[in-house]
Amino acid sequence: MVNILWDILLLSVAVFLVAELMPGIRLKNFGTAVIVAVVYSLINFLIGWLLLFLSLPLIIITFGLFKFIINGFLLLLTDKMLDDFEIDGIGTTFLAAFLITIFDSILRWIF
Repeated sequence: MVNILWDILLLSVAVFLVAELMPGIRLKNFGTAVIVAVVYSLINFLIGWLLLFLSLPLIIITFGLFKFIINGFLLLLTDKMLDDFEIDGIGTTFLAAFLITIFDSILRWIF
């Protein structure tokens, strides 16, 4: 249980950092980043595995890069579900998903 909370906190920090760096993403505050991390994690848990399974051939062909497209789609769903979290366009969504994945990986490596 502590690991799940730690993962949510690290993902929240990654979301908050990306929102601060990119002008096309708006968060109300850090609490919103925590909510975004929880909703994103739930969506990833509920349908992320199915998307990964269905797109496995594309993931293999692109050497795993198609996972960034899936992450962008999951972030887009999160954007549509929350009012205090806004992303301007589809390009910004995919760039944000890429950066969130990178920052989250770096934070997990550090901590």
